[in-house]
Amino acid sequence: MSEVKLTNTPYDDVFRTLLNDCSSLIIPVINEVFRERYSGKEKVIFSSNEHFLNQQGGNEDGRITDASFIIVGPETKKYHLECQSSTDNSMLVRMFEYDTQIALDEGEIKGNILTVTFPHSAVLYLRCNASTPDKLKIKMVTPGGGVTYGIPLMKSQQYTIEEIFDKKLLFLIPFYIFSHEKRFEEYEKNGAELESLKQEYAMIKTKLEKLMEQGDITEYAKCTICDMSNKVLEHIAVKYDSVKKGVQSVMGGKILEYEAKTIMNRGREEGREEGITVLVSTLKDMDVPVQVILEKLQEKFNLSLEAAKKYI
Repeated sequence: MSEVKLTNTPYDDVFRTLLNDCSSLIIPVINEVFRERYSGKEKVIFSSNEHFLNQQGGNEDGRITDASFIIVGPETKKYHLECQSSTDNSMLVRMFEYDTQIALDEGEIKGNILTVTFPHSAVLYLRCNASTPDKLKIKMVTPGGGVTYGIPLMKSQQYTIEEIFDKKLLFLIPFYIFSHEKRFEEYEKNGAELESLKQEYAMIKTKLEKLMEQGDITEYAKCTICDMSNKVLEHIAVKYDSVKKGVQSVMGGKILEYEAKTIMNRGREEGREEGITVLVSTLKDMDVPVQVILEKLQEKFNLSLEAAKKYI
């Protein structure tokens, strides 16, 4: 088997940003993929997304998974999700490598028995076609018998915007533009069709604002969804200026400059101590998770974790 080469994409970055900044948005996705019944209020605990795979010669190869986390509900379950923007025959190999290492990282030895528990794994496919399967399968043949397990695929292009809101799959909104990708050239040439696309995105933004007003999502989550939508658009429509500018004019905001980050920058200008205090207070009012606030304080003010905790 040839060596697997990994390529990180802007879509992977969006995927991880959504997970880290708005972790509760992943719970409806888990419900959809694995037929779970989480309420959405469960705690999401992230594991390290860097795993070291042993290679021939004793070297270790660091690999970054898109997401490995635990959801604490009636029972605690571990999940592993990857985001895939194009067909890649190496996906099965990568999933097995990741799943195995995740299992080993938390393996338990009792006496002469090693117990490893594989995570519930799935792949979010941003593009799909008629030949894209609904599930990948991994079959292991061992001296003690064979084991086969499935890895379901979530195909984001198959979800209408109505289904996304009905099922609370807001995590998919930044990737919704992939369902229009084949029509970009038409939108570029036809003003009426482009206007229709802009109206659809105006409806998406209105629905997000309504959810925010109802308290179903925070202002921070709404801003993040809109900004990540723009980031995806910036890359997928790089050759289609009218499409890019048209949708961005509706969604608003500059890339990676949503309101919470603007607040952070303002805090830095107003003075370090006062700025940190104002920032923490504002982010708490926006219901930003404590872990995210700590990460932002460390990033923006170069604080250690211990120093950042003093402001919470």
